[in-house]
Amino acid sequence: MKILQIGKFWPVRGGVEKVMYDLTCGLSRRGIECDMLCAGPRGKTKDITLNDYGHVTATHTIFKANSTMISPDMVWELSRIAREYDIIHIHHPDPMAALALFMSGYKGRVVLHWHSDILRQRILLHAYLPLQNWLLDRADVVICTSPNYAAGSKALSRVAPKLRCVPIGVEAVIPNKDGAQQLRKLARGRKIVFSLGRMIPYKGFDNLILAARELPDDYMVIIAGSGPLYKRLKELVHKNGLGNKVIMPGRISDKDRDALLGVSSVFVLPSVEKTEAYGIVLIEAMSAGVPVIATEIPGSGTSWVNEHGVSGLNVPVGSPGKLAEAIVKVCGDTDIYGRGARRRWETMFTGELFIDNITSIYRELLEGV
Repeated sequence: MKILQIGKFWPVRGGVEKVMYDLTCGLSRRGIECDMLCAGPRGKTKDITLNDYGHVTATHTIFKANSTMISPDMVWELSRIAREYDIIHIHHPDPMAALALFMSGYKGRVVLHWHSDILRQRILLHAYLPLQNWLLDRADVVICTSPNYAAGSKALSRVAPKLRCVPIGVEAVIPNKDGAQQLRKLARGRKIVFSLGRMIPYKGFDNLILAARELPDDYMVIIAGSGPLYKRLKELVHKNGLGNKVIMPGRISDKDRDALLGVSSVFVLPSVEKTEAYGIVLIEAMSAGVPVIATEIPGSGTSWVNEHGVSGLNVPVGSPGKLAEAIVKVCGDTDIYGRGARRRWETMFTGELFIDNITSIYRELLEGV
């Protein structure tokens, strides 16, 4: 079989793109022809060879609007190559990718991967809704990442008979030992509370900063990432006199992330909106044996990914006090929660299991042709 993943950005920037890329790499490593079509930066369309069975085509983008890359070249490129593929696996939300599929005239099998509803861009959704409904109806299978999200999505209720829940999986994070040794010196015996993500409103990092006020002095909070709220959050740290307790190093490399996971007592995802649909960072931490704390966002999958009392704890949204209590409790039983986190990753969220589940869906579709 020959598969095409189609969706958002290149280079890989966030969760949706990471899933596309991991699928393309994982399937092609198994000898299954799998390519990836996405919107790239401004300039000429780029072709990147991954291996003998997979490559990436990143089309020229004119501009970005409402988190959507406007790339007419994607429409032309998909129209040119669509008939080469047995299955097109499209990743939502991405109006540009949906438009490209609609315009391509493709008649083959379609898998729709529903990562999230469109929540923040309500004006865009109003205009996009007819195309979104067409995409839902056109898909042979609709994949959702968690049963919680499926149950809470009004859009997905219209396609319940063809809805499949397939949890995202990742390869295990291997802690960076050299970097971990340096961090232990920096921590000076303090427990490290780690968080990572874009500095944007729905991530809820202000609640973690406020929670740090209530943590004992032998705790150190590291919040890594960049974004539009970075300066404001740094000011919140300074205003509360937390400069020695809360460290914000900005954007970090994967190597530095792996070092931090190697020394952290707990990983915290303090998000406050359903835009945080799954939380891949949670399963990355769990794969390293780090317990996690997530928030109970209605309709989101985060509190399902993190099994309360097993891989960590879930707390109410927007409650710094409850967050601080959970951090202290988890850090008091780091070994127990850490083993629970690793077991949950091993049984539900490995990269191999994710590829197995997706491959099974592909084979079922093609056997039905």
